[in-house]
Amino acid sequence: MKIAIKLARAIGNGVVAGFAGTAAMTVSSTVEAKLRRRAFSDAPARATAKLLGIKEFEDARAKARFSDLSHWGYGTSWGIARAIMGEFGLGSKRATPAHFAAVWGSALVTLPALEIAPPVVFWKKKEIAIDVLHHLVYAAATGIVYERLKRSGNSARA
Repeated sequence: MKIAIKLARAIGNGVVAGFAGTAAMTVSSTVEAKLRRRAFSDAPARATAKLLGIKEFEDARAKARFSDLSHWGYGTSWGIARAIMGEFGLGSKRATPAHFAAVWGSALVTLPALEIAPPVVFWKKKEIAIDVLHHLVYAAATGIVYERLKRSGNSARA
């Protein structure tokens, strides 16, 4: 029973931490997009739509809502992976870099596989650096929030 409680608390803390990390990444990417005067990325929404077999949306508002849901759902759910890493084996010094590698690595594999983005070897160095920065912001914020929740007693003591 203790392992079930520990897992449930880790998942809950991971959801909260993933949400916070997604918020931090949203701020980071919004500021960067505005500074560079570029369109906001819709890669998560295009990937999700492709995986779900959605070919078109009723209108631009429906597409925007789906894009937001995809972005927040994806980032929040990755917080669970960070929680499991932190709760069941990796300390915070290893869990956050491992989480970054898992999140960014999965994007580097999945997006080209779904034909949403070209393989990273075809990206400009500046674009790689910016993408790494946003994912580092996400992983760091998620890790910080997760560790604070854990230290505050909001995790299981199994």
